[in-house]
Amino acid sequence: MHPAFSVIFFTVTSGAGYGLIAITAIYSAFDFSQPMTGEQTLLLSVVALVLITSGLISSTFHLANPKNAWRAFSRVRTSWLAREGLLAILFYPIVMLYVYLVWRGVDASTSTAMTALALVTGVWAIVTVFSTGMIYASLKTIRQWNNALTPVNYISLGLMLGGLLFSWLLSLSGAVSANLTMVASYMVVIAATIKIIYFFWIGTPAGPTINTATSFTARTVRLLDVGHTAGTFLTDEFGYQVARDRLVALRWAAIILGFVLPSLIVWFGLGEADNTLMLGAAVVSAFAGVAVERWLFFAEARHVVNLYHGTQQC
Repeated sequence: MHPAFSVIFFTVTSGAGYGLIAITAIYSAFDFSQPMTGEQTLLLSVVALVLITSGLISSTFHLANPKNAWRAFSRVRTSWLAREGLLAILFYPIVMLYVYLVWRGVDASTSTAMTALALVTGVWAIVTVFSTGMIYASLKTIRQWNNALTPVNYISLGLMLGGLLFSWLLSLSGAVSANLTMVASYMVVIAATIKIIYFFWIGTPAGPTINTATSFTARTVRLLDVGHTAGTFLTDEFGYQVARDRLVALRWAAIILGFVLPSLIVWFGLGEADNTLMLGAAVVSAFAGVAVERWLFFAEARHVVNLYHGTQQC
């Protein structure tokens, strides 16, 4: 699949925003040994909303006819895209009420209603990220996406970026603890494990072939000629080709930038009295790595329509 920048930006930034608001809201709902102040909760929530909103706006740039975007909401019963859009829109009044009450000084640890609202906000954010992943996981025509690892990967990456942002933003006010930083590092390890499993899974040659597509399995089928002399929308959008060695190099880049470096930076910063700069570096590295991972997510996807344009296996 052709990796569109607008969709990559959307999945990275909105995923991080939903992960950040989920962690912030759920954390504020419980009376931990190191509770956040209202100003800290408000800061984290505003940053999350900026990330979510900028990501959602960028997603519309990928539409061929943006003025018809409203039609995406008309198939909620059958389309995960419609469900994601509806969940994203309905999330705003919930999170805005949560932010307003935080601004008014309502403490979730002392108010049952505020605790419930915080939990709803956090769970709603995670469900929205899940629905984004299901947009791709529900496509049976793309083997690399049509599996349970896809939505799990979306959630784990969102929570990982959100966790690193959570620790870094709190460290700016000197409030982050070693325990919070450790939890963020665990999120990085979990996300890395899921992604590595995904890389191994999509590498298995278990997809459809041109033989299974044409039902001629006794002999090897080979396409002699295509029905066109120039590129088409299908070959440009669904037939995106990348050299094998480049894909391998980018996989290593995604793993090192997205997971290895952030983990090492966080671990080395645990013993520092002020690890704000190190946490900031971990956030930058993680965002860069996840951006590469998102590019690979699209570039490595193979639509079955390629079988009818000369590809032997998808």
